[in-house]
Amino acid sequence: MPYPYSKTATSCTVTEYASVSAAVASCTAITLKSITVPAGDTLDLTKLKAGSKVTFSGTTTFEYVAEDFDPVKITGSGVEITGDSSHVIDGNGSAWWDGQGSNGGTTKPDHFIVLSKLVANSHVHGLNIKNWPTHCFQITGAKDLIIENIYLDNSAGDAPNSKSGGKAAAHNSDGFDISSSTNVVLRNSIVKNQDDCVAVTSGTNITVSGLTCSGGHGLSIGSVGGKSNNTVSGITFSDSTISNSENGARIKTNSGTTGSVENIVYTNIKLSNISDYGIDIQQDYLNGGPTGVPTNGVTIKGVTMSNITGTATSDAKNYYILCGSGSCSDFTFNGISITGGTGDSCNYSPAGDFKCA
Repeated sequence: MPYPYSKTATSCTVTEYASVSAAVASCTAITLKSITVPAGDTLDLTKLKAGSKVTFSGTTTFEYVAEDFDPVKITGSGVEITGDSSHVIDGNGSAWWDGQGSNGGTTKPDHFIVLSKLVANSHVHGLNIKNWPTHCFQITGAKDLIIENIYLDNSAGDAPNSKSGGKAAAHNSDGFDISSSTNVVLRNSIVKNQDDCVAVTSGTNITVSGLTCSGGHGLSIGSVGGKSNNTVSGITFSDSTISNSENGARIKTNSGTTGSVENIVYTNIKLSNISDYGIDIQQDYLNGGPTGVPTNGVTIKGVTMSNITGTATSDAKNYYILCGSGSCSDFTFNGISITGGTGDSCNYSPAGDFKCA
C-alpha cells in the first residue's frame, strides 16, 4: 500500500500527514492518529464527503514556521468532527508566542482551526485542544451547526517567556470567533485563554450556553463595524461562568463605521474576579482600542441582560456603557448585581431595575 492508512470499506485510519488527502477523497469514516503536520502545511479537511466522520486520536502536532497560514481547515455538509477519549490537538503555540499575538512580532497563524461553511447539522464535539498560536476557532459561513463539549486550554501562555517582555506569552488567543453564520449552537465547553472566550462579529440566531471561561476577555459581541458583514442579530449568551478575566459581558463597536446589533440576550451569567469591566458596552473602538469618543454609525437595539451577578476587582468598573448619540435603544436590565469595582459610568439608562452606580 503506497501510503500508511488502513481501509475497511469506507473507514480509514491515517498515521501520516501525506495520506490525509487520499483518505478524505475515498473515506467517510476517518481516524487521524498521531498526525504531525509539517511546517507551514494545512491539515486540509475541506473536501470531506457529505456525512463524513473525522476522529482525532493520539496527539496531533504542528511544526513551527514563522508564517500566517491556517493549520487546520474544515468544511462539510452533515459532517461530524470529534476526538477519542485520549486525544490531544497540540498547536505548539509556545513556538510562536511572543506577547504580541497578531499585533506584531513573529508572523503567526491568525486562526488555528478554521471551520468554514459547516452546514446541514454538522456536529463538532469532544475535542481537546491546547497551546494554539493566536486565535483558536474561526467559525464562518456556518448554517445549522452544533459545537459542544470542547476543552480549550491555552493557560500555558499565561506566563511570560523570553520573547514577551514580562507580559503573558500568549496574546489575541480568542477561543471561538463566529462570523457570517446562522443557526449555530455552542454549548458546554471550557475555555482557558488570554482574550475573548467567545466573540461574535456578525451572524444571526447564535446561542452560546454552558461556557466556563477563565483568564480572558469574556463573552463578547464585536467588534462590529468596518468589516464585510456588520450585522449581528439574535444572539443569546446564557448559563455561563466567567472568572479571572478582564471583562464579563461585552458589546463593542468600531468608531466611524456602520452596522447593526440587535436582539441580544445575556442571562444567568456568573462573574468572579473581573479586572476591567463587569458589563461593558462601548461604541468608541478605533484601531483595536477605545478612544472615549463614541460614534453612532452602528446601532445597538434590543439588549436584554438578566441575572448577571458576581465580583470585580477594586480597580475595575462594575458597569460601563458608552453609547453614541441616539444609537442605543430598547435595553432592559434586571437582576444585575456586580460588586467590588468603582467608578461606574453609563451615558445610557436601560429599563428595568438596573442602577449604574
